[in-house]
Amino acid sequence: MRDSKRPVIRGIKAGLPIGLGYFPVSFTFGFLTVAGGLPVWVGVLISLTNLTSAGQFAGLNLILAGAGYVEVALTTFVINLRYLLMSLSLSQKIEQKTPVWKRMIMAFGITDETFVVASMEKPPVKAGYMFGLILLPIIGWDLGTLLGGCISGFLPEALQKAMGIAIYAMFIALIVPAARGSRKIFVIILVSVVLTCIMRYVPVLSGISSGFRIIIATVLASALGAWLYPKEEEEDGEND
Repeated sequence: MRDSKRPVIRGIKAGLPIGLGYFPVSFTFGFLTVAGGLPVWVGVLISLTNLTSAGQFAGLNLILAGAGYVEVALTTFVINLRYLLMSLSLSQKIEQKTPVWKRMIMAFGITDETFVVASMEKPPVKAGYMFGLILLPIIGWDLGTLLGGCISGFLPEALQKAMGIAIYAMFIALIVPAARGSRKIFVIILVSVVLTCIMRYVPVLSGISSGFRIIIATVLASALGAWLYPKEEEEDGEND
């Protein structure tokens, strides 16, 4: 019994800083959800059923803008598609005897941060470790959403509107470090911005909704990046 608890405890310890880091971000999400006119329980439900950060913020913007179900679903699908690749990658390190239902729970808790931490774990990665790893990030994300939504009603309307800039600050915080660290990423981000501006301000294309702009810009910029910067076979061999 003692040995079986060790992976869980190690996972919880590894997930603690992630959970603490998620709290302020999800707090902002809960705040913006209620400030946008949705009830607290809607924001909490979104966070309970998702753990996607950028995908949730993008989806929230579309919901508040009155976008349709298909548009919201496709946009969040494209933004969160990377989690599919992360899950496939981690599946190679998980204990082979791990049942499917446990793997599904693990997949739910896969984020950029938990993926990085889990990738550094020496295989085979036990289910207990993964459960411990994703536990506090999930709690931090949901609790932050709840508290952010609850406190929104106590703040002046002017301050609530001013807090709307937080979502833009979050996206800038995500893309600027990556762009500074890689010229390739900078080019892809620049292409995405240019495509979005074209679809926003060119009269012929201005009728495209914001959600589909995100989808089109993401797919085209990603395809261009894959074409311009293919991964060389030599690099694959080195990584192997």
